[in-house]
Amino acid sequence: MLFLPNHRCEHTMRMNRKRRSRRGGMLVLIAICMPVFLFMAAFAVDVAYMQLTRTELRTATDAAARAGAKTLSLTQDDKAARAAARDAALRNKVAGAGLIVRDGQIDLGIGAQASDVSRFAFSPGGSTLNAVRVRGRRTNSSAAGPVGLLLGRVMGVTQFQPVSVATSTQLDRDICLVVDRSGSMMESINGGSLPGGACSVPHPDSRWMALNTAVLAFLDELEATHQQEKCALVSYSSAGIGCGTSFTTSDVNAPLSLDYTLIRDEMARLSSGPVQGRTAISAGIDNGVNVLTGKDIRRYAVKTMVVMTDGLHNTGREPILSARDAAKRGITVNTVTFSVDADLARMKAVAEATGGRHFHAPDATALEDIFREIAATLPVMLTE
Repeated sequence: MLFLPNHRCEHTMRMNRKRRSRRGGMLVLIAICMPVFLFMAAFAVDVAYMQLTRTELRTATDAAARAGAKTLSLTQDDKAARAAARDAALRNKVAGAGLIVRDGQIDLGIGAQASDVSRFAFSPGGSTLNAVRVRGRRTNSSAAGPVGLLLGRVMGVTQFQPVSVATSTQLDRDICLVVDRSGSMMESINGGSLPGGACSVPHPDSRWMALNTAVLAFLDELEATHQQEKCALVSYSSAGIGCGTSFTTSDVNAPLSLDYTLIRDEMARLSSGPVQGRTAISAGIDNGVNVLTGKDIRRYAVKTMVVMTDGLHNTGREPILSARDAAKRGITVNTVTFSVDADLARMKAVAEATGGRHFHAPDATALEDIFREIAATLPVMLTE
């Protein structure tokens, strides 16, 4: 008997042999590609780690430059500025450790623009310091050394050495002082009348004379800084006639100028007779906005208003509306309240609406200290 071959069985056997051959080929291919996959994974991990470390270094260096410039502004002390920069750097971690910055990595100098449209340029040294430059490093020569890579040995690279430079410069300000000349400024700091009456020259212990002293101290402090600060004076109360004189709601007593002589003269003139009227805080702010958006402003100067009042707003539109208008024009309003009668909540809201600060002075000494602090606190920005 003859047996014919089963063609179906032979075909099945051939297919099984091919499948086994393919499975074996895939294993070989995977074995060949595995080192490539590991290499790519190591590369991706280290690239991400390097980018994270660079970002951390930039953040730490920026913080150090800002802290140094701010301290230089407040203290006018180069040693204090360097110490502040070092401390700020150390508080920021880079690759798991606080950034150590030595004095040799901190430069104090002058930041300036050649024109209104040019970039800030930093020059180390000089007699009118207004900028701090910090060079943050994680290199072989730095205190903490270079940054080790997590899987760099796979690629034959074990470390990298990032460097970051940041410069923070104090900015010039255009400042408008807005002072309250309402009738309540004739009273004592703690409330109540003083000898002389409402139509006399303000008493030495009156709120107005305390303000006069604080404004003069403010101008003295501005003149002691290295920056070129323009300053103007606006006063407000309400319109009326009293004690044989007429008075307006708000006046621009002195336009923006680098020379503060007129402000001093106007404060002396206002102090030579009674101050009168109600308290139109919004009128003072509105006039301050006019000054800080007028022809005398500088394009890149920071616009700042300092609004002082001893009492309650009692005539004119709501001051918060004026503050919002100021904020739209890029003006920061700092408010100062003085005496037990002042509306702290309202004036705090006015300041916060513009990103400014509110201060309260319980006495004449505190009022002068606040004005000095505002004058000495120069705005700073990163310029590199």
